[in-house]
Amino acid sequence: MALLLAAGVDVGQRFLDLGLAPTGQTTRYRNEPVDIARLVARLSQVGVARVVLEAIGSYAQPLVLALVAAGLSVGVVNPRRIKAFREAEGRRAKTDRLDAGLIARFALAMPEAIRPLPDAAARALKELSTRRQQLVAMRAVEKTRLKQAHEPAVIASHQACIAGLDAACAAVEAELDSRIQADAARLEAHRLLVSIPGIGPRVAGVLICDLPELGQRDRKCIASLAGLAPHVSQSGNAPPRAMISGGRSCVRTALYMSALVAVRHDPHFRASYRALRDQGKPAKLALIAVARRILITANAVLKTKTAYKLHMPLDP
Repeated sequence: MALLLAAGVDVGQRFLDLGLAPTGQTTRYRNEPVDIARLVARLSQVGVARVVLEAIGSYAQPLVLALVAAGLSVGVVNPRRIKAFREAEGRRAKTDRLDAGLIARFALAMPEAIRPLPDAAARALKELSTRRQQLVAMRAVEKTRLKQAHEPAVIASHQACIAGLDAACAAVEAELDSRIQADAARLEAHRLLVSIPGIGPRVAGVLICDLPELGQRDRKCIASLAGLAPHVSQSGNAPPRAMISGGRSCVRTALYMSALVAVRHDPHFRASYRALRDQGKPAKLALIAVARRILITANAVLKTKTAYKLHMPLDP
């Protein structure tokens, strides 16, 4: 029986540290095209079943693309899971090579970490959406600074910066819209999403770009991905508490704004909000509940490919 091998890669700006499990071998490569090709060739040669990397940003992207092109099963996981795995093993020492071995052992123990990676079009949309969020955040900071400025030259500088950010944001939004319009499946998803009260074109774009799993998972999973699922915490005689945590903050923020709009302008969602408030629930908790309902509705709309209608059945 062949030995099942799993690989972990600790990614840095200059180096890639490869670990294999259960053999414990580690090797260092440069984070350059030639060495990336050597690393991928070695993994293919030794028959690695799966490869796991930490989701740390752009430094890992060339390697991930090369691994996928070679037909290897790849998982990109939250660094917090790797840290928790280290703590579970009771280890304290931390170097790049030790981390590579740790990630390899994680890959061996956690096969569910391997999930399909988004295609090139989805990655491009995500990058554009992230850039839009960055521009919006920078614009908000400049507007706050403008309110605090008194010197005319400083005020003019802030105003010019805000105008430039407005133009840059509009250009990115136009590019996002054009790419969604050019893709029949995403254009149809956009049409279905904007049929839901509270979801406008911009929020629909966020859901398409940042939550591509929408319409493909059950309601509990999709709520967890968006960070809108209440997780219960209870110990001993203490009463249980349920709080939302984790998930994709940009999606959660967009849906919270959708909930604000929905409870003001849609009788159905306003009734859900008022029912919670009449039970003594805080306003923010009631809004989060409405945001979760909007998300679950959006998931059902895309799953059934049917525009929103009142009292439509939601998936279990």
